[in-house]
Amino acid sequence: MTQDFDIVVAGGGLNGPTLALALAQAGLRVAVVDPRPPRARSGAGFDGRAYSLAIASVRVLRALGLWDRLAPDAQPIHQIKATQGQPGEGAGHFFLHFDSAELGEGPVGHMLEDRFLHAALVDAMEGTVTTLPGLSVTGQEVGPAGVAAILSDGQRLTARLLIGADGRGSGVATRAGIRRQGWDYGQTALVAAIDHALPHQGIAHQYFMATGPLAILPLPGNRSNIVWSETTANAAAIAALDDAAFLAVLRPRFGDFLGDLSLAGPRFSYPLSLSLAERYVADRVALVGDAAHGVHPIAGQGLNLGLRDVAALAEVLVDAARRGEDIGSTLVLERYQAWRRPDATTLALGMDGVNRLFATDNPAVAGLRGAGMGVVDALPGLRRGFMRQAAGLSVSPMPRMLAGQAL
Repeated sequence: MTQDFDIVVAGGGLNGPTLALALAQAGLRVAVVDPRPPRARSGAGFDGRAYSLAIASVRVLRALGLWDRLAPDAQPIHQIKATQGQPGEGAGHFFLHFDSAELGEGPVGHMLEDRFLHAALVDAMEGTVTTLPGLSVTGQEVGPAGVAAILSDGQRLTARLLIGADGRGSGVATRAGIRRQGWDYGQTALVAAIDHALPHQGIAHQYFMATGPLAILPLPGNRSNIVWSETTANAAAIAALDDAAFLAVLRPRFGDFLGDLSLAGPRFSYPLSLSLAERYVADRVALVGDAAHGVHPIAGQGLNLGLRDVAALAEVLVDAARRGEDIGSTLVLERYQAWRRPDATTLALGMDGVNRLFATDNPAVAGLRGAGMGVVDALPGLRRGFMRQAAGLSVSPMPRMLAGQAL
């Protein structure tokens, strides 16, 4: 069977459906091919998986009409505190302290669970976007006027453009001849939700340690999400522990500022690496999210970078369609690449540099790191610049959706 669309999106995670919804709301015919079964994630209960949504990302969701539904389940982040430290020794003497009052944009971000965000996207796509769950794009054939996506069940979807939102191992990118560069960090992220006795006050904490950073991110109630990066060997040993032993290893790193700790859900682990596509576009193909750039989870920028891709690509395609241009042409797609690749690559390499800078316990280096953090914290202009960058407010030119405007 053959079906015809304007755009086919390979990947049903978060970036793919968000892009599909934006394009469909602007009048384009869009299909999303999702390897997961229908509602595989949106019907789940609490499992602790959550995202730190920057100000610009919240604006994207508001532009799509989703934020009013999501806001009641989101936890505002009012402050961010970053420091270096050693397990059992507490925080270092120097802090970076980011306060939402300095930006005047409301909270510096929001924490939102995966199950709520995915469910909102699935519901919003019903009747607007054609979804094909439980299937994968296994082949693609590019012609002068369009592209055919061949699915795992033999279906053939024709379109003017194929979007790869299928993650770091993107089959769409590989089949288009797009190569990747990157490296393994020798680290694994341990992710879990933690209940604690004392309120977090909407403050996110980032501890930089030689074995990897630990992020403590506020969730609704007396609960936080942790993203704990350790060397691969350490992480494997910690992941194999039972819950009580896991908490015993975590407590000296976490500290006692939130009182007694307990696990609030299952534990997950993810190997960490940097993976950058050499190009974001090819003939009748464009990449978004992790298919374009897989980054270290420092500062929780992975999804935020992907949503910036979504905002820019959707604007390029919708504006081109309204002008009567071929939305899959190289001329149109290169506008997107020129807009997004420099920003995303700079941020990805910046996070890589921060991780490397803190991944040593050399006392001389530690002293310089601490002094540098103290200098940044003491200079309001520089501090606000870092905050605006992390919030997605420094993208230039600013896509309309990042400003909260519909396409």
